[in-house]
Amino acid sequence: MVEIKKKKSHVGDDVSSAGFESVEQAPEGDLFPEAFAEGEEIWIRMQEEDGEISLEGDKKYEEGHPKRHVTYGYHLVRGKMAHKMEDFVVAKKRNVGGKQLGLYAIFDGHAGRDTAKFLQHNLFNNILNQPDFWEDPEAAVKRAYKEIDEEILDKVVGSRGGSTAVTAILINQEKLIVANVGDSRGILCRNQEVEQITVDHEPETEIEAVEERGGFVSQRPGNIPRVDGVLAMSRSFGDGRLKEHISSEPDVRIEAVGADTKFLILASDGLWRVMSNEEACECVSNIDDAQAAAEELVKEALQRRSGDDISCVVVMFHN
Repeated sequence: MVEIKKKKSHVGDDVSSAGFESVEQAPEGDLFPEAFAEGEEIWIRMQEEDGEISLEGDKKYEEGHPKRHVTYGYHLVRGKMAHKMEDFVVAKKRNVGGKQLGLYAIFDGHAGRDTAKFLQHNLFNNILNQPDFWEDPEAAVKRAYKEIDEEILDKVVGSRGGSTAVTAILINQEKLIVANVGDSRGILCRNQEVEQITVDHEPETEIEAVEERGGFVSQRPGNIPRVDGVLAMSRSFGDGRLKEHISSEPDVRIEAVGADTKFLILASDGLWRVMSNEEACECVSNIDDAQAAAEELVKEALQRRSGDDISCVVVMFHN
């Protein structure tokens, strides 16, 4: 195992956002929460902040509210594939127009990491800058996703390379605006139920839409269905050579956060391939610390022999 250099962080910082670079000498499947960019250290400059903020590993943050408080944590691990870490996470808070926002996301890149990295740094800003975000959030989110996808295709990647996305905007700890493209998933765990609040955009469930665009869905023996025999999802950012046959339009859902809401889990398919929604909620149902919950989910996915990159964000609602 390589020696990893880290910079000190402050739990009181308002911004927590991590994209993980792989460390070539690190053993596959090893848990290493430290955040990397060019070199061994990461410094992230956020547009809404002055100066630079350093991160040390995965952290838990708290947001106050007269009725409840919210904590969140995140954790990532590189998979066993022969490529750099392609998952990126956003977990931060922001105050906009007197409203307290929690911004959470998972971006799971494929055939490269540039698209996921670009989404991490730009998607939320685009959403919040839409002029009708507060009046018509669903239309604003869909337009922002479309604009960012066009920018990615024009400036970031060529014919290959793309990413999923699942984004959640928590407004005043009372309302969630959740959107997704691809197979990264979000679930809400309440006292008596588990609810998936995103849609898995899989080729076999959207065959008609793919074929209407001139594409096809095929499946080789022992493999999974793929658009044009290539892509294992029917919606994504990027993927220029398949763009005529796939979509970047998100499914958007608006949810009230009631007193019975316990926590929100966002994760890449590295977790969902080996755990059901109910198993994920059960895994962390007795954990009161959001960071510990995120770490436990990744640990459980590894024990179940997930070989993909795994990333997750856990948001806990404490009444």
